[in-house]
Amino acid sequence: MTRFIWMLVFMLLAGTASSQVLNNPVQTSPIDYAEPKQYRIGGVEITGAKFLEPVALISVIGLKEGDEITVPGEDISRAIQKLWQQGILGDVEVFARTEGDLIYLTFDLKERPRLSEYRFSGINKTQSEALRDKVPLQRGKIVTDAVLNSTRNAIRNYYLEKSFLNAKINITQRPDPTLPNSVILNIHVDKGNKVKIEKIEFVGNEAFADKRLRRQLKKTKEKKWYKIFTSSKYNRTEYENDKQLLLDFYSTEGYRDATIVSDSVYRISDDRLGIRITVDEGQQYYYRNITWNGNYIYDDAYLSRVLGIAKGDIYNKQELDKRLNYNPAGIDVSALYQNDGYLFFNIDPVEVRVEGDSIDLEMRVTEGPQATINKITITGNDKTSDHVILREIRTLPGQKYSRDDLIRTRNELAALGYFDPETIGLNPVPNPVEGTVDINYSVVERPNDQISLSGGWGGPIGAVGTVGLTLNNFSTRKMFNLSEWRPVPTGDGQRLSLNVQANGKYYQSYSLSFTEPWLGGRKANSLTVSLFKTIRRFPGGEGAESRLNVDGAAVSLGRRLNWPDNFFYMNHSLSFNRYDVSNYNIGGLTNGLSNSISLTNTLGRSSIDNPTFPRRGSSFTLSVNMTPPYSLISENMDPLEYIEFHKWMFDASYFINLAGNLVLNTRAHFGFLGTYSQDNTLGPFERFKLGGAGLGGGNIFVGTEYIGLRGYEDERVVNSTDQSLLNAGGIAYNKFVFEARQLISPNPAATIYGLAFLEAGNNFGSYAEYNPFKLYRSAGVGARIFMSAFGLLGFDYAWRLDDLPPGVAGDASKRGMFHFIIGQQIR
Repeated sequence: MTRFIWMLVFMLLAGTASSQVLNNPVQTSPIDYAEPKQYRIGGVEITGAKFLEPVALISVIGLKEGDEITVPGEDISRAIQKLWQQGILGDVEVFARTEGDLIYLTFDLKERPRLSEYRFSGINKTQSEALRDKVPLQRGKIVTDAVLNSTRNAIRNYYLEKSFLNAKINITQRPDPTLPNSVILNIHVDKGNKVKIEKIEFVGNEAFADKRLRRQLKKTKEKKWYKIFTSSKYNRTEYENDKQLLLDFYSTEGYRDATIVSDSVYRISDDRLGIRITVDEGQQYYYRNITWNGNYIYDDAYLSRVLGIAKGDIYNKQELDKRLNYNPAGIDVSALYQNDGYLFFNIDPVEVRVEGDSIDLEMRVTEGPQATINKITITGNDKTSDHVILREIRTLPGQKYSRDDLIRTRNELAALGYFDPETIGLNPVPNPVEGTVDINYSVVERPNDQISLSGGWGGPIGAVGTVGLTLNNFSTRKMFNLSEWRPVPTGDGQRLSLNVQANGKYYQSYSLSFTEPWLGGRKANSLTVSLFKTIRRFPGGEGAESRLNVDGAAVSLGRRLNWPDNFFYMNHSLSFNRYDVSNYNIGGLTNGLSNSISLTNTLGRSSIDNPTFPRRGSSFTLSVNMTPPYSLISENMDPLEYIEFHKWMFDASYFINLAGNLVLNTRAHFGFLGTYSQDNTLGPFERFKLGGAGLGGGNIFVGTEYIGLRGYEDERVVNSTDQSLLNAGGIAYNKFVFEARQLISPNPAATIYGLAFLEAGNNFGSYAEYNPFKLYRSAGVGARIFMSAFGLLGFDYAWRLDDLPPGVAGDASKRGMFHFIIGQQIR
């Protein structure tokens, strides 16, 4: 008799729904199904199990020798149910043999097959490999209905995320001819067409137009022909998040009671959806009276000024929380207390009255005691020595706790370049009982040594190869310890750089520099020593050869300042350059020596929060580079033997975090070059060259400033009536930049961001022609990739908005231009 007939018998006679009921082919005492009878189990046997352990199955059944059961009854039905609930059996039959009041039970089982292999069809290899990480299938796993359903759901969810809402999954089984009781699954996927959102409409909105509400949905967008870079796919999870963003928007505009009454996603066609959202906006609320309670250190008026919310302002819970707890654009109430040591400070804004459209707030303040820093710990620095990190930390044991010092320390550690700036952890551990706080800084080290191997075309000198090595965390202290060479001694924060450029006989350039950032180890006084040598030869006719050698050395001493604030720094640099000219004309010098001794003083301030991708902060530098005033000391001094000049440069940069990882960077740059006497003329040295990527075109005049102006040829922007200055460069320049940056990848191995820019600048050959409002403009887009092993790589496409400067050679009809940047930021 089949399983289903026996199930019907059990339902009729025993009153329970199960699987197989017992069969009684051999029995000495007949079973009367109309009269239930008590039996004592004489034995339980499992048959048909090939891979499953019988002892384990008997324990699952829950019936053992000596137990008393009623037949017919629920005992055997429950045993069968327990077996079925395991999901590992395809069929169960129960046979019974009775001897007096003893009953012997035999459970004959048919096991479900196991998975030997599964294959995908209907999709490409890439999607198949991606799905293998999603589906719950493993070789040897029992193939149950639950496993098959989970597999279908995993595949369906995968395609739902990619906007394939019509995906169909068909799973078929066939026996594996090589393995017993095993099956091969063929999973056929028909993903169908990608479904796009045709339209999004709103119902019930009166305060804001549909267009403005659609903008609040960040990931749920309509399909429009002009939205080339905007995805219009439907993703259920992102749609739910966007609905919350919509309510958040209403809340920021004072509609704190706004709700989404209903929403529906409906089909317009097989590949198009429509979304309808019904909102109840409620009324708009305003602040009325704001009172303070529990504050003793600062009075009500001062706290209200810091809060910056006036009576009649639109009620905005998010803005209120920002001004109370953390305001990246300025000071907040919490910072006011926590920067003065009140780590245990707490403030709770309570709505004490809501009347009409007005809300009264009471700010309940708990100031608590001042906290003293007890202990500082550092974790994660496997390579960098502790003292290199500790000397940058501004939160010292014994000092009062300060939130600003904590954030400033994070910025200082990020500026070192040794750690991933996105993962620097700040973890204050307060101890309210003792009034102290322990602070743990956690860092993740990243490779920061750089190797450069490149080749390029250096203008008139031809092909140029470059080999460079920069060790940014070098240690001279460990040089004589062979166990520290892995492969070079590191960890003390010193910088060693070696660079070689050459194209063979006609151009060679060598440079070496070393920086100790903490001279003496007690104060942040940096010492930099650099040497360089350049050889340039020009083949001439009849064996004549022109030659220019440049030898130079520089010593720089920098220090941090505490006034006007501790973001300021000052640097002094003394440099010597010697030009040895043979059969080559440089500004009137054909043969002989020319010397340049100059002192550069730089005053700067930097408060940017991340050196790789700044989101907020500013920086500026004012530098003055000057030689001794030879013309004022002696009228007979040869101006070609000792170069005379004074050069003034100003650079400013400001970062504004617009939203998320979108940042606006504005920059301004100025440079001016002059002599001490009006009778002296400026030579070809120390001039400004504007245009292109700002990398320089192989010119080896030390001190020449190369300034980028994208959209124009390298070094070719010079506004001068004197044609000879088109190659020599200008003596005054200015440049302005507006640049929007969007972070794409914060990965420390390759930080990537895109940008769009507008910039304008000009370079002037004389002060008589200087006009700061006469600018050459350009616009474009680009990308930057910062790789720790190679430094900065950049790609820009710029569109020139103005005609070429007068006298500058070039294709006037060519306005678009690509630029490649390596190893430096554009000034």
